[in-house]
Amino acid sequence: MATIRIPPVLRPQTGGQPEVEADGATVGDVLRNLTALHPDTQGQLFGAEGDLNRYVNVYLNDEDVRVLDGLDTAVADGDTVVILPAMAGGCGPLASATGLYFLK
Repeated sequence: MATIRIPPVLRPQTGGQPEVEADGATVGDVLRNLTALHPDTQGQLFGAEGDLNRYVNVYLNDEDVRVLDGLDTAVADGDTVVILPAMAGGCGPLASATGLYFLK
């Protein structure tokens, strides 16, 4: 069984739990089991075609699964899967005038 670390933005969909245990042979299996346990996470994690949403980053034991085998990355008992939604920001109105940039 793997431990899934739930980011604060998804915790309302997991009853406030910061970590959830789920079975699965691959990262994809573990995440799909998470959505079976907590159905409200489905739309946050996966698109209509069943692919991981592009703004969701997933790590297995601190390694980005995109540089491994993606959702097919093997998971062993005791592994940790971290869900990390991408953060987007923008430049404030002073950026063009001053050349200074900051995150909103």
